[in-house]
Amino acid sequence: MTNPYAAFLDGGKDPLEVIRSTAARLADAVHAHDAATLDRNPAPGKWSVRKILCHLADCEVVFAFRLRQALAEDRHVMQPFDQDRWAMSYAAYEAPAAVAVFSSVRRWNLAFIGQLKSEDLARPVNHPERGDMALRTIVETMAGHDLNHLRQIAAILM
Repeated sequence: MTNPYAAFLDGGKDPLEVIRSTAARLADAVHAHDAATLDRNPAPGKWSVRKILCHLADCEVVFAFRLRQALAEDRHVMQPFDQDRWAMSYAAYEAPAAVAVFSSVRRWNLAFIGQLKSEDLARPVNHPERGDMALRTIVETMAGHDLNHLRQIAAILM
């Protein structure tokens, strides 16, 4: 399985439309709720909305690097990361700051993706845990990852 988030794109959702809309959806969630609500853990061992937002900001930085390396290197091998270890620093970050980082880097990534040609999107890359894929799969993974966490956020805020 090259994209563990592919199921979230079921029904033919356009990955570019998804990634274009996510920042606004996250901003809406933050503006509609107070800090205490965003920091509430939904269950033991589960992330709060604030922690999910921090994770999304971190992942957007990771995606930025992966996209650019996939274009710059032949058969780039992506570096996996331990999201739980990264999350150990999330107490230092506020939800609005996480959304601001995500939104800024996402705009940067959308500009990068927008100038890619079809042959760029077909460039082969490798993820040590997921196998060989095309650069296009990174974009699809971004979209599925967004939808997964947007659903989690919506469920927590119900």
